[in-house]
Amino acid sequence: MRQFRRAMRWFFALLGFGFGIILAIAAYFARTMVAPVRQRLWANPGDVGLDFEDVQFPAVDGVRLSGWFIPAEAGGSQPRPTIVLLHGWTWNRLGYAGDDLMANVVGGGGVDFLRLAHALNQNGYHVLTFDMRNHGQSAAAHPVTFGQSEAKDLLGALAYLDGRSDIDPARIGVIGFSMGGTTMLYTLPQTAAIKAAIAVQPVIPASFSRRLTRNLLGPIGSIVRPLAELIYQLLGGPRLAGMLPAFMIAGAGDTPVLFVQGNGDPWGSGADVQQLAAMMPMAQETILIDTDNRHEGYDYLIDNPQIAIDFFGQNL
Repeated sequence: MRQFRRAMRWFFALLGFGFGIILAIAAYFARTMVAPVRQRLWANPGDVGLDFEDVQFPAVDGVRLSGWFIPAEAGGSQPRPTIVLLHGWTWNRLGYAGDDLMANVVGGGGVDFLRLAHALNQNGYHVLTFDMRNHGQSAAAHPVTFGQSEAKDLLGALAYLDGRSDIDPARIGVIGFSMGGTTMLYTLPQTAAIKAAIAVQPVIPASFSRRLTRNLLGPIGSIVRPLAELIYQLLGGPRLAGMLPAFMIAGAGDTPVLFVQGNGDPWGSGADVQQLAAMMPMAQETILIDTDNRHEGYDYLIDNPQIAIDFFGQNL
């Protein structure tokens, strides 16, 4: 009987220890969903030979946003077209450093917005790249909502551009990566200012959460995910299953949108992205590329900026 009691004590101790680990992992994910650790600015446009202005402007709900305005190389005196770059979750206006815990776990590399900005700049485009709320040097407005609240940031950026005399308001495009792509989709029905856009591996939050935790944690992910989502909701986040950009994009009007998606993306879904494209009134043919991980999908557009240059050249 004594051995049985000892065995039961060990069993419950191990059970409690295991649950504690699971709860700690869930709390980490929830904390990152609410207020991600901010990445430092490790470079600036001057490092690649680009002139730039430090800018600040408010989101439409008043949240302070910080960024850089990079004037077109071939600007001249005439107003020029402008491209707004939108970063992903845990990133900043430079893209993604690829030196944090998540990158170490999944073996992902960085995402370099300066390379893309340089290519656009050399082809006559102004570029605005900025930190969305809760990221980089912009103000906090917890929690991250994966596009819903962040759409207010993009609307604020468009209002800022509208106040510049060197901007052609009839030729403003957006490139959004990951959460930035979803932010752009949420914004389109709320403004006519975006004339063309590219969504690189946009996320549907519930599907992304399910695939990410399964990929990183295996079977344990099915336990961690609902716990993390519950903690996220208790800390003020919306229900992920109710965050469906597809309900918004039907009202996107006649803005042409190009989708880019890697077919080897373990966190995103090519089927989800193609479904979004099918619902978009003016979606272009989705670019599906062969990849081994999610970050190769991001790099595709940066390595092949002519795709963006040609797309905007035709539609702006």
